[in-house]
Amino acid sequence: MRFLSKALAASYLCLTASFCYAEADLPPHAQVDRALDEHILVLNAQSGMQIAQSEQHKRDSGDYEFTLHGAAYRDRLLEGTTQNDYRDWEVAIERPLRLPNKVWIDSDIGSAALARSQHALGDARHEASRQLLRLWFAWQREQVQVMQWQAQLDILRQQAAITEKRIKAGDAPRMELNQVNAAAAMSEVSMRQATLRAELAADELKRQFAALQLPPEPALVEPSPIEQPLTYWRETMLDHNHEIGMAKAEADYQRGLSERASADRLPDPTLGLKYTSLLDRKQRIAGLYVSIPLGYSARSANADRAAAQARIAADQAQALQRKVEGDIFNAYTHAVSSYAIWQQAGTAANALRHNADLVARAYSLGESSLDTTLISRRQALEATLVETLARLDANESRYRLLLDAHQLWPNDRDEHSPH
Repeated sequence: MRFLSKALAASYLCLTASFCYAEADLPPHAQVDRALDEHILVLNAQSGMQIAQSEQHKRDSGDYEFTLHGAAYRDRLLEGTTQNDYRDWEVAIERPLRLPNKVWIDSDIGSAALARSQHALGDARHEASRQLLRLWFAWQREQVQVMQWQAQLDILRQQAAITEKRIKAGDAPRMELNQVNAAAAMSEVSMRQATLRAELAADELKRQFAALQLPPEPALVEPSPIEQPLTYWRETMLDHNHEIGMAKAEADYQRGLSERASADRLPDPTLGLKYTSLLDRKQRIAGLYVSIPLGYSARSANADRAAAQARIAADQAQALQRKVEGDIFNAYTHAVSSYAIWQQAGTAANALRHNADLVARAYSLGESSLDTTLISRRQALEATLVETLARLDANESRYRLLLDAHQLWPNDRDEHSPH
């Protein structure tokens, strides 16, 4: 264990400590909430919901407005040999009237549009959460490689000091020191490359989610097994899936438009009030009038098209549910398999680290060659790196499962989230 850096040693001890929680390797919830609220996907979805609210208001109030008509005439009337000029005028006000069934349909369409936008907002926040989780663990993967190569570099420098002592004592040739220094130089190159990748990953994470504050070092915590069966996750995720909810709301919206187009086969009447003054107000006419459009072919075609669009939306909702069920199976299988892989990698890494310690002790006593020592160190480093990456993969896949089930980073504005 002494070939690990202090940071890795502390993380390794955390495996059996009761005070280490799974959430220790995630950013604080308050930072996550703020970062998600500021993300462009969420901001755009909030604007979309404002548009849907405006559409709902418009649907409730209707498109029809009062129309005012006015006209003035000059009436020239010949009476015998006398020609009389009269100034006539008329004024009318009219407004189309929605039939009652169309009022109800429009209200349902507006509600469906608002529900669609609400699910779109939830889905945008969920997609931003997925992106945050992915970038967070991408940074952790690069950062732990920096830590691993730094640990390897420290080990090789210690090895170089031991080799120098053996050279002074006449127990080792000087070429062994050159061999150790060359290995250390190669490890430093790998560490610098890992540092560059870690800086790039950190920059991308900060640019996408500026509210997050990166810790100096990632916390390596012990993964937890997936205890619930696949049926539990399927039911939970399908019940909380905003993407499915958005598709169903879209199907309701298109179905409402289809019903509205079908109702428009019977056109709305226009009711008007008219007042006319003739013969210099000697004759006055007041009355009501009704006008009804007589076209039918265009209205029928619009209804047929809207019905086809409604069927497409319903089919897409069903297809999406099948896709989501496949995604749930993949996420669950990945989480379960990742935990098993981490366990196996941990067993192998422990064995190779123990073997590297024994070989290093034997070399210091002159009972082992430098080549064997360097090979064992390299094998231990690679096994430790594999185990660390498997640990991160197991934690990320478990968190992804919890995220899709709305059990990670619950939001108070999400009606389905546990509080």
